[in-house]
Amino acid sequence: MINKCLFPVAGYGTRFLPATKAMPKEMMPIVNKPLIQYGVQEAMDAGMRQIAFVTGRRKRSIEDHFDRTYELEDQISGTKAEHNLAEIRALMQSCTFSYTRQVQMKGLGDAIRTGETLIGNQPFGVVLADDLCIGDDKPVLSQMVDIFLKYQCSIVAIEEVPHEDTKKYGIISGKHLEDRLFMVDAMVEKPAVEDAPSNRAIIGRYILTPDIFEVLRDLPPGRNGEVQITDALNIQAKRKMVLGYQFKGQRFDCGSLEGFVAATNYFFKTMIA
Repeated sequence: MINKCLFPVAGYGTRFLPATKAMPKEMMPIVNKPLIQYGVQEAMDAGMRQIAFVTGRRKRSIEDHFDRTYELEDQISGTKAEHNLAEIRALMQSCTFSYTRQVQMKGLGDAIRTGETLIGNQPFGVVLADDLCIGDDKPVLSQMVDIFLKYQCSIVAIEEVPHEDTKKYGIISGKHLEDRLFMVDAMVEKPAVEDAPSNRAIIGRYILTPDIFEVLRDLPPGRNGEVQITDALNIQAKRKMVLGYQFKGQRFDCGSLEGFVAATNYFFKTMIA
């Protein structure tokens, strides 16, 4: 089983300025829960109870969220408000949390490489909290764990996007292996529309085998001078196998204003239904 999940949360969240000037984007609420809590819940539901964060400056509130707040809890003890803490308390009781810092923002590949000290030599999940995912029959990360148990290789979650949007994503090419599953032969980070090998875009759910750290340690910066996880996965795909999984469910891009509002509306309607 996969026991650990890595959350790279060091980014600045510039698309949500000025709201993220002093508050981490991962702590922005979808209705009454911060984005990061939805991601941790998904990881726990997939059996990943050792939660690792790669943080940066100004991210202390994430640590505080997954810790006791004695003054608040004492103040609301026995009141109607106390039940609002039930879900976060359940996560805190079921999971362990560890943290390390990404000193410089050098890309997602560098953030994952920074998390090696927390992960060690074992396969692990990666969740980008910006992508809020709702699985059809089970959570997206749980769907991916089922595939990993069969193939024992790195897996990226993918979805089809409009061709004009391929420039916003890492895009895969590969051959169809079985239902919703593709054997990746190449990945391109944010290609121009005319250069995109397909419209199958990588979204913020990964399962990675530990040899990814060896690749990342020797990987030079790629696009935009950043260490790209797609470059590392391209090397893995050539050495062994990487799969792209077209998940069953819905994704909200909460890194964009439109996706954030859509997710808020969806969960609010779910709450009052």
